[in-house]
Amino acid sequence: MSNATPSALAPTIRPEEAAHFGKLAQDWWNPKGSSAMLHRLNPVRLGFIRNAIDSHFGTSPRSLKPLADRRALDVGCGAGLLCEPLARMGAAVTGVDAAAENVAAAQAHAAGGGLAITYRLGEIGVLDLAGFDLVTAMEVIEHVADKPAFVAALAAALAEDGLMVLSTPNRTAAARLLLVEGAETLGMVPRGTHHWDDFVTPVELHDLLSEAGLVMGNPIGIAYSPTKGLHLSDNLALNYIVTARKG
Repeated sequence: MSNATPSALAPTIRPEEAAHFGKLAQDWWNPKGSSAMLHRLNPVRLGFIRNAIDSHFGTSPRSLKPLADRRALDVGCGAGLLCEPLARMGAAVTGVDAAAENVAAAQAHAAGGGLAITYRLGEIGVLDLAGFDLVTAMEVIEHVADKPAFVAALAAALAEDGLMVLSTPNRTAAARLLLVEGAETLGMVPRGTHHWDDFVTPVELHDLLSEAGLVMGNPIGIAYSPTKGLHLSDNLALNYIVTARKG
């Protein structure tokens, strides 16, 4: 973890990480391609996000547009795998990514689906983004150069009464074995995607959020079993997802 003083203007993008994910851009929407694991993970994350939206904003679980008249920001959006369902929930969505290839792929896919989503390329801390009702960063914090600066920039983009949702792998022996050594060796995740030393524990994420003036909710695990596949769980060993709000 960086010892740098948190600053929304500090650089958070690692060029090598942006290049790695940019190479995957054209295959991002292929559910059987290099991003197949994300396609399996996305419904699990969406289920959590939907419940969090209803709980935070008091929307009905039966509503098809719980984000109507609200603004959503997805940071590290890739080719728009989360941005598009958020737009279908009624939000005015902005996606930000560090790879130009991802932004181009996201724009093309959204246009093909008739979705009006704004995509931006660059550093979250210098894009002058603010006042978003929902801010998400899924599997992103483990890839940034300066975690305190990144979280501070997320907090700056969040409206005072807004909701933040983050997910990330946990830095455990199980995550090293299954997510890094196992998944990458077996070709389930492209090699070089994960760096175990950069994974963030729930306690560390709590402290990062607290330093940025945010209150973290109880983390929920994203676990795997042969019978259930990926699912929400009390087991935080592999991956977890949390909400945060301004204190």
